[in-house]
Amino acid sequence: MSDIAVAARIARRELRGGVKGFRVFLACLALGVAAIAAVGSVREAIQAGISDQGAVLLGGDASVELTYRRADPADVEYLRTVADEVGEVIDFRSMARVPGTDDQGLTQVKAVDGAWPLYGAPELDPDIDIAAALAPDGDIPGAVMAPLLAERLQLEIGDSFTLGTQEFRLAARLVSAPDDAAGGFDFGPPTIVHIDDLATSGLINEGTLFNSEYRLRTAPGTDLDALRQQVMARMEGSAPRWRDARNGAPGISEFVDRLASFLVLVGLAGLAVGGVGISAAVRAYLDEKTEVIATLKTLGAGRSVIFLTYALQIGMLTVVGIALGLIIGGLIPVVFGPLISAALPIPARLTFSPEPMAEAALYGALAAAIFTLWPLAKTEEVRAAALFRGRGAPEGYPRPVYILITALGLALLIGAAALFSDMARIALWSAFGIFFAFLLLVLAGRAVRALSRGLAKRPFLRGRPMLRMAFASVGGPGNEASSVVLSLGLGLSVLAAVGQVDNNLRGSIARELPDIAPSFFVVDIQPDQIDAVRDRVTTDTGVSRMDAAPMLRGMITEINGRPARDVAGDHWVVEGDRGVTYSEEMPDRSRLTAGEWWPADYDGEPLISFVAEEAGEIGLSVGDTMTVNILGRDITARVASLRDVNFSSAGMNFTIAMNPSALAGAPHSWLATIYAEEEAEAALLRDISRTYPNITMISVRDAIGRATELLGTIAAAITYGALITLVTGAVVLIGAALAGERARTYEAAVLKTLGAPRARILANFALRSVILGAAAGVVAVFAGGMAGWAVSTFVMDTGFVFEPVSAIAIVTGGVVVTLLTGLAFAWRPLSARPAQVLRARE
Repeated sequence: MSDIAVAARIARRELRGGVKGFRVFLACLALGVAAIAAVGSVREAIQAGISDQGAVLLGGDASVELTYRRADPADVEYLRTVADEVGEVIDFRSMARVPGTDDQGLTQVKAVDGAWPLYGAPELDPDIDIAAALAPDGDIPGAVMAPLLAERLQLEIGDSFTLGTQEFRLAARLVSAPDDAAGGFDFGPPTIVHIDDLATSGLINEGTLFNSEYRLRTAPGTDLDALRQQVMARMEGSAPRWRDARNGAPGISEFVDRLASFLVLVGLAGLAVGGVGISAAVRAYLDEKTEVIATLKTLGAGRSVIFLTYALQIGMLTVVGIALGLIIGGLIPVVFGPLISAALPIPARLTFSPEPMAEAALYGALAAAIFTLWPLAKTEEVRAAALFRGRGAPEGYPRPVYILITALGLALLIGAAALFSDMARIALWSAFGIFFAFLLLVLAGRAVRALSRGLAKRPFLRGRPMLRMAFASVGGPGNEASSVVLSLGLGLSVLAAVGQVDNNLRGSIARELPDIAPSFFVVDIQPDQIDAVRDRVTTDTGVSRMDAAPMLRGMITEINGRPARDVAGDHWVVEGDRGVTYSEEMPDRSRLTAGEWWPADYDGEPLISFVAEEAGEIGLSVGDTMTVNILGRDITARVASLRDVNFSSAGMNFTIAMNPSALAGAPHSWLATIYAEEEAEAALLRDISRTYPNITMISVRDAIGRATELLGTIAAAITYGALITLVTGAVVLIGAALAGERARTYEAAVLKTLGAPRARILANFALRSVILGAAAGVVAVFAGGMAGWAVSTFVMDTGFVFEPVSAIAIVTGGVVVTLLTGLAFAWRPLSARPAQVLRARE
C-alpha cells in the first residue's frame, strides 16, 4: 500500500473523533474567506448593475457632451441621422428662489427636452407623467424638485419658485431619476425643467457655466466603437466628450472598484491575522497528537507518512473552512441585499457570483497552506523517543525545501492580490506593511518575555508576589505571550491604521483649507454686472476681500503639435476641460518660476502662463506651444511663463492664464470669491441674488459639509470592513487562551496548595493579561500609525496628522479585550480541585 493510501486511512480514522482541536482553525479561515467573498460579491453586483442598466444610468446608448455651449444645429441634425432618437439635456447650478421671501437654495438644474428620458422613467410624487409635470399651467411652466430642497424652501405642490428670471410651478417632487447616478458629485439637490422654458431665464447664454449633453438611442447591434469614431471626427471642432452604455456610470464604477479592492486588501490583512490562529491551532493539535505520532513511528511509519497523515487532515478541514466562509460570504449580500441596495445610488443585482467566490477560495487556500506548512514540516524531525518523554515538536526551522515552498505560496498570494485588486502597487505595499507588522510583533513578543523575566527578578517587586508571579508567567516558557501579542497586535494594527485613515479623511478638508477661506464662490457674473457686484461687496463692512477674474473653460487638445494625451498621458490637466482666464497684469499672490509675464497692452501672438508643478509633470517648458479649444475654437499659444499655484488655498486658481487679446470676443462670465464674516453672509446672498437672478452663489461652508459627509461615508465603509480583522484577532486570542488553559489549571492548583486565595490567583491572571494587552496595543499604535501615514500620503493623497485619541483608544481596547478574555478563561482553572489536577500530572 502506498504512503498516500496509508496516510489517508489514518487521517480518516483520526477525524472520526471530531474537530475539537480545529475550531479556532475553522473560525479564522471561515471569517477571512467570508469577508473577502462578501466584499467581492457586492462589487460584482454593482458592476453587473452598471452593465445591465448602463443605458438607463447614462440616459441613452451613447452620450456626446459639450462644455458651456450647445451643439450647432447642423451637428444635432447629423446626430439624428446616426441614431434612432436624440435627446438634449443641459446641466448647471443655479439658485432656486421663492418670490416675495428670502428663501433660496442652491440646486442642480437638469433642463430636458420632450425625448427625456430615452430609457427608464422618473419616480414622481404624486405619480404623474413627466410630460404632464413639466407642461405649463397658463403662463407658468411646470417643474419637479427633490423633496429635500422643496422642504428647505417650504414649497408645496402648486407653489411657485424662480430660476434666474423665469418663474416655475412645483408640479411634483422628484423621488428619483433614472440617470441620477451618472452625474457624480453635485452641490445641490436636483430640479428638472424643460429646456424651452429657460429661453428667457438668462441662465444658459453663451459664456455662462453649463454642460450640454446629447443622448443617443441607437439601433440594436450598433457598433459603438465605430459610431464613436464617426461622431468624434465630425464634431472634433467642438471638443466633445463621449460616453456609452458599456459603462453608464464611470465615476461610480471606478469608485466602487477602488473601494472594494481596498476592502479586499483589508480582508487579506484579516486573513493574515487568522493565519496566526491557524498556525497556532495546528501546532497545538500536533502537540496533543504526540503519543499518536510516537506510536506510528514506533510501528515503522516514515516521516512522509506522518507528514501526509496530518497534511490530509488539515487539507480536508481547510476545504470545510473555505466552504463555510464561502457560504457566509455568499449569504451576506443576499440576506442584507435590501439594505445594501437602499444605500447604493444604482441598481445592484445581489446574487451568487462565482468569480469573487473563486477569488476568496484561492486566498483562503494559499493562506492555509502558508501558515500550516511549518508546523507540519517540523513533525518530520521528531524522534519517537523524544515524543514518549512528553516533548513536542522541536523548535527551529524546517528543511529548506519547505521554506522555499512557503515563500512560493506567499508570492502567489501577493501576486493574486495584486492581480485581482487592480491595485498592484497598493497590494505590494500592503504585503510589505503586513510583513513589517508581523515581524515587529514577533520581536515585541520576545521583548515582552525577556523584559518580564528581568522585571520578575528585580528587588522592587519583593513583597508583591502576585505582580512578581505575573511577570514571571509572561516571561516563562510557552508561547502564550508571543501568540497573544502577535494575534491581538495584528488585529489592532489594522484597526489603528483604519482609525488614522478615517481621522485624516474626515479632517483633510478642514486641515487643507487656509486659515481664512472664502465664504462664497460666485459664478455666472456677466461682464456688465461685475462692477456693480464689486461695489456692493466691497462697501460692506463685513467683507474683508473680494477676488474676481474673467472665467472661461477650455480643453487642452495639442502640445507642440501633438495630441495632448500622447504627451501628457492620463494626467488630469488633459482630462476634460480646465479653467481659463485672461489678465493684463500678473494676479496677486502669484509667483513666476520661469519665463516672463506679457507687457500691458500686449497684442502679439497668443501667450499662456501655465501652472509650474503640472507643467513639470507633463514635460511642458517655456517656449512650447499648446492648443486650447474654447467654445469650439482652437487657440494655439506659446507658453510664456510658468507660475506657482496653490490649489488648496480655496481661492481662485486657474490652470491656464492668457493675454487678453488672445480671447478677444469670446463670450464669457466672471468668477468671484468673497471673504466675509459669517454674520454678513445672509445679507450678501439675499441682496446679490435678488438684484441679479442669473448669478449663482455657492456657499463654501455647505460645499465642505457635503464633501466631508462623502469622505465620512468612505471612511465608515473602510472601518466596517476592518472590524472583521479585529473579530478574527479575538478568535485567535480565544484560541490562545484555550491552548493555555491546561497550564493555568495546573498553576492554579499549585498556588491553591500553597495557600493562595482565589482572589490573588485571579489577580495574577488579570495582571498578565493587562501586560500582554498593553504590549500589543502599544506596538499596534506604532505599526498602525505607520500604515495610516502610508495610506493617507500615497493612496488617499490627503496628508497625515497623527490622531492621539484613536491611539489611546487602541491601547485601551487591547488591554480590555485581553483582560476580558483572560478572565473568561480563568474560571475553570480556578474551580478545578488541586488534588485531582496534581494526581493527573503524576
